[in-house]
Formats: sequence, C-alpha cells, structure tokens
Amino acid sequence: LQGFWLGNCPRPQAQWQAVMGGLPDCRFHGPDLPVDTISWADALAFCQQLSRRTGRRYSLPSEAQWEYACRAGTRTPFSLGPTITTDYVNYVGVHTYAEAPPGVYRHGPIPVGAFPPNPWGLHDMHGTVWEFCADAWAPDYAGAPLDGSPRPSSRAANPPATRVARGGSWHETPAHCRSAMRLQVTETDRMEFYGLRVLLPAES
Repeated sequence: LQGFWLGNCPRPQAQWQAVMGGLPDCRFHGPDLPVDTISWADALAFCQQLSRRTGRRYSLPSEAQWEYACRAGTRTPFSLGPTITTDYVNYVGVHTYAEAPPGVYRHGPIPVGAFPPNPWGLHDMHGTVWEFCADAWAPDYAGAPLDGSPRPSSRAANPPATRVARGGSWHETPAHCRSAMRLQVTETDRMEFYGLRVLLPAES
C-alpha cells in the first residue's frame, strides 16, 4: 500500500455541519456523536467538499486501506484481541463472541473517541457506525487491485451501484464488528447506523 493517513475516529456531527453548512436528518443528535443516516453518495460529497475547502485530497478509504488500518498489525478477529466487550466497543452487548461475557446494549452511538484506540491510535474501528469504503461491491477479493486501491465500479447509472462498508455498528452483534467483516450497501441508502471516516494520501 502507498502511505496514507486515516481519520482517528468517525466524523462527528460538528465537523459535518462546519464543512457542509448543515446536518443530514440524523436520528441521534450531538456535536460529538458520529454523523449518521447518510448514504455512500452523501459521504462522497462530504469528502469532495472537505477537499475544496482545504485544498487537500480527502476521500473514502479503499477496503484494503481500511482493513490494514483497522488491524494495525494484528492477526486476531479484532484489533483489540480475540474478542471484544462493551467496555471497549459499542455493539449489541447481549450477544457475545468467543469467551467474552455479555455486556450492555446502548441502543445508539456515543461520542466518538470515547473508547481506547487500536494499536495505531484509531478509535471506533469496531462498532459505533458502519464506515463506507470507496470500493464497488464484490462477493470476494478475486480480481481486486493488487496495490490496495479501490475496486472500480463497472455499471450503468440505474440501478444504483452497491458499495462496501466496514466495521459494524452499535446495532450489530460482535461478530459483525470483526476486522474482516464486509457489508454490501447501495450508494443511495441512508441508515441510522451508517457513518464515515476520511482518508488523506501521505503526499497530500
């Protein structure tokens, strides 16, 4: 992979409002809460507007970039180890993974960065909100670019293309928050557990 910087947490509502001049129709409200109820197309528009305002090339990460940053050199199901608990990740805590005990179900997000980061200083890579990636959806990695760049879309404008989201959310089981978990989403669907994290190439 070429060098890159990844946002240390999902983008909070305060930053979205500052960049876009307003908020989407979020289900949950708070300046430090992650922006929610956005589509992949909305997330792309945010990156484009942020780039125009700063003069730097912000984008959504590719799947390869996202997972590389999430794992942070680990080989376990989670960057935090073989399992997770709700002391460190926001998910549906009545469900468990491996030997972890049951936890709490918060029924919504909490302020970004509230939990400890992964080994590379990135918060909320597991749980909180699903994070959009730039790639077109494919059922597996066959034919994916070898340099870690996003898989390009090869479709007509109608119906909407499907893309990739990673990381799980507050509304998921712990198994859906694993480093390797993938979600297929359309470009235009808006859900209360969709958010974003932005990427900046190292040379920008």
